[in-house]
This record gives sequence, C-alpha cells and structure tokens, in this order.
Amino acid sequence: MQLKVATYNIHACVGTDGRFEPDRVARVLQEIDADIIALQEVEHHDVDGCDLLDYLAAKTGLTPIAGPTLQRETRHYGNAILTKLPILKVNRVDLTLPGREPRGALDVTFAGNGRRVQVVATHLGLRPWERRQQVRRLLKLFEIGLDDIYVLMGDLNEWFLWGRPLRWLHAHFKRTPQPATFPGRRPFMALDRLWVHPRRRLARLEVHATGLARVASDHLPLKAIIEI
Repeated sequence: MQLKVATYNIHACVGTDGRFEPDRVARVLQEIDADIIALQEVEHHDVDGCDLLDYLAAKTGLTPIAGPTLQRETRHYGNAILTKLPILKVNRVDLTLPGREPRGALDVTFAGNGRRVQVVATHLGLRPWERRQQVRRLLKLFEIGLDDIYVLMGDLNEWFLWGRPLRWLHAHFKRTPQPATFPGRRPFMALDRLWVHPRRRLARLEVHATGLARVASDHLPLKAIIEI
C-alpha cells in the first residue's frame, strides 16, 4: 500500500496576487489528492455559508481536524489536517512560548493498512530560540515502535540549514531531501519540511509546483509517497 501525505501553508487562501480565493486552494488540494494533508495558516472565514476548513473539507471529500492556535471571537487561526484515513487519536499540542505568537501542533494517529500511522503537523515560530525549544517538545511526542509509521511535517520556518533544530530532526528521522517551497512563484527557501520513520518507507518527496499552486498561496505544497 502507498500512502500519500502532504503539507501546505495555505496563507489563509490569499494568493500571490493578493486575492482571497478559497476555491483555488481547494483545487490545489484536489490536484494533490493526498490521504493526509497538513495545513497551516488556516483562518476562519465564512465561505458559502460555512467555515473555511469545512469548505475545504467539503470540496475535497476529506475529514477535517482543526488545530487552532489563535482563538478569536470571530476568527480562529492555526493548523489543520484533512484526511481519508480512519482517525484513532487526536492530541492538540501547545507550543507557545512567553511573549511570542501562539504556536501548536496536531498529533494524530491514523489506521493505515493494519499499521498505526502517527502524524505530527506543525507551524513553528520565527525566532531561532523558539524553534529549538519547540523541536525538543515535538520529538518527545514520538515513541518509536517496530511496526508503526511516523511522520513529522509542516512549516518549520527554519532557514538556517546548519541550525540545531534541523540537525536534531535529521538525527532522529535520518536526512531527507529539502526542496524549496517558498516563495510560491520562485521558491528558494525550504521552509516546509517532511520526515518519515522508518526512513526506508519514504519512496518519494517532491514539491507540487503546478501553475495553480504557484498563485494560490505564497508557499508551494510539499508531498510524499510512503510505502506501508
């Protein structure tokens, strides 16, 4: 069995042309056709009478899992997952540090072809000291077993290729390719990342760089094929 996963910072559905168009993001999600997709910068908007996340779920036929990090009276904002797989457990993790923008992660366990698939989807802070503390906390979520699949993915905001967070992640999961995903039109920074354990299960990792994806958000989606 092959499992397709992806991570995508949708920039609240505001494209590189400055226009708010949720339908473009929905069509990119349809292009990717992932079994599990992590979303960042999901902001509450009323779209055709429903919340933005519910709108994207309806357009793709996927089950939504919300992980807001900012709770506002009218607009929530944060992480989300859309999935085709049966959900076994959902754990919403607070990664917020004092004086900084609220951050978090969705730690979700799925059933996949007789195996447990643990996915941690996140969006880390802008300061290096934030990311160091957040990555330490994320790594504690994984209890590596022999028969399970583990995935960490999201917008790590880590542009220091020599930084400690990436060294720790590569040591934990083993090194993976790091294609550029930002900015969407002409990407040169690998802000969006994806790791799989066991590493041998990662069959393919690539950027989804269609013409539509280049305009729908300021990030390009990163997608992978995992052998189960």
